Amino acid sequence: MKPYYIKAVLLLNYFVFAILLNSVGTVILQVQRNFDISKAAASVLEGFKDLPIAICSFLLASFLPRIGIKKSMLIALLLVSVMCYIMPFADSFWFFKLQFAVVGISFALIKISVFTSIGLITNNDKEHASFMGFLEGFFMVGVLTGNLIFSLFINDDDPMSTAWLKVYWFLGILATLSFIFLFFTKLDEKDTLLNNSGFKDDLKNSTSLFGLRRVLFFLICAFLFVLVEQSFQTWTPTFYKEILKLPASMAVQAGAILAGAFALGRFLSGFISQKIKWIYVVSFCIIAFAISILIILPLTKDIELNAHTNWFNAPIAVYMFPLMGIFLAPIYPGINSVILASVPKYVQSGMSGLIVVFSAIGGTVGSIITGIIFEKFSGQYAFYLSIIPLALLLFFAIALHIQILKLKNK
Repeated sequence: MKPYYIKAVLLLNYFVFAILLNSVGTVILQVQRNFDISKAAASVLEGFKDLPIAICSFLLASFLPRIGIKKSMLIALLLVSVMCYIMPFADSFWFFKLQFAVVGISFALIKISVFTSIGLITNNDKEHASFMGFLEGFFMVGVLTGNLIFSLFINDDDPMSTAWLKVYWFLGILATLSFIFLFFTKLDEKDTLLNNSGFKDDLKNSTSLFGLRRVLFFLICAFLFVLVEQSFQTWTPTFYKEILKLPASMAVQAGAILAGAFALGRFLSGFISQKIKWIYVVSFCIIAFAISILIILPLTKDIELNAHTNWFNAPIAVYMFPLMGIFLAPIYPGINSVILASVPKYVQSGMSGLIVVFSAIGGTVGSIITGIIFEKFSGQYAFYLSIIPLALLLFFAIALHIQILKLKNK
């Protein structure tokens, strides 16, 4: 089957899970309104999403090629399809915990499978980096689309309305269609297995990755990046609703603008990575994002909005805050691609699993810390603190670059 068709199916799979995974910010906002849940209590939804991702990735990453890359993705799509058809009947907070747990387990299967598949359908490092950028960009298009769709179902006049849950009918149909398209896709998976290896050999190959200094530096980078990224993505709707005093639907739309900025940044990285070394792109983006925090966040303080505020008359800070995502976006696909391209194809499944595990842990830690600081102090203070992990991210990204250079010079 032609590579472009396979790429399209992978993009669709990622699109579906982009909507489901990153609806957590919207759901956190809505469960506070519907079920009188505190910010700290609502923030655990991030953990119900990310911890199953981490655990499932850790347990299955080494063995996924033997289960089957395509089969694993089909299982994931089937699970979320069923869950989406259940969610319109949710009448308690535990439904949302269950939903994100199922989504988390399924996304672990999808992400490891998709990341492993990239090595099978690309021919060199630059093509790998480029498609990774487009893939992550398309993921953010899914996030944007999800936020817009959810905002259409939110009733600003009735905080207790659960009509927004009807959006899951649409998501269930989308997941089912993705399942059907994938079912009829042929994927050559033979390169994901080392010849004559067994489960013990697969596990040994995966655990040997921890002995590589470049892998350790990368895992720290992945953890720090997602810690920052997820705190912004998850808490932007609540920030807009409670700090900027905007309507709930407009707050969710702000999350969509943030996702759009991420999508733009990652699509641009898909082109730029073909011309400029990844370390220059990543370093510039980290520094630019840190500077934008110091410039834009002060503008969000003491803003006074009236009841008739909308996107046509809002203060400049309302527009500028989510646009910071343009700078943050290219970092993740850049570091992911460079580490995957530096290991053999038969251990890329294990490496993908490690990416998912440390990303999930970083996302959970970032969201919970931000939620606690948000509640105890302020939203601005919580976002200012992201300067610390950004500084550490820059340091370890440079350390990773040095290790990659040593590998190439051997």
